[in-house]
Amino acid sequence: MNPVSLTTERLLMRPFAPEDEDAVYTACQDPEIQRWTVVPSPYTRADAELFTRKLSPAGWQDDTMYNFALLLRDGGPLVGALGVNRTLPGTYEVGYWTAGEHRGAGYTTEAVLAAAHWAFTVLRADRFEWRAEIGNAPSRAVARRAGFHMEGEQRSGLVNKGTRRDTWIGSLLPADLGLPGTLPYLPASDVSGAL
Repeated sequence: MNPVSLTTERLLMRPFAPEDEDAVYTACQDPEIQRWTVVPSPYTRADAELFTRKLSPAGWQDDTMYNFALLLRDGGPLVGALGVNRTLPGTYEVGYWTAGEHRGAGYTTEAVLAAAHWAFTVLRADRFEWRAEIGNAPSRAVARRAGFHMEGEQRSGLVNKGTRRDTWIGSLLPADLGLPGTLPYLPASDVSGAL
């Protein structure tokens, strides 16, 4: 897929570029980002270079991972990062981090909703998943504010820093944003008398 940019009321969401390397490196020195996300720890300049110059462009090129730099529309600094990854046909997972000085302003929730709308309308997703290690309350708060339906816990749901960890999982469906899906959906609550 050709890289695209998205805009929200306050944000420009664009593909990462080499000029983002320093800002990514600086943001990823935050112990909270290193603790709760799968970025390497310690996070080096080589990691930032690999992410901005190779991994992010390759994900767009092979249609598996779409990473967005979150920037203030008025020309401000890097606010955070958001990635949309294809996991199964019709299913995409969102992941994100927010630079420490920009937490609590609602930017990440705004970006998640824009990414979900894009996934449902452009990628033709029928399910948009969020997953975070149990204990990552700030990530869960963002997902809740974005309207994710919390589905429960997964044992050994992700690998972080060489260790399998339990996760929370939630989902958004197109109907949650008032959009049609590509396939009909029959919720279990609509099935009566099934064995």
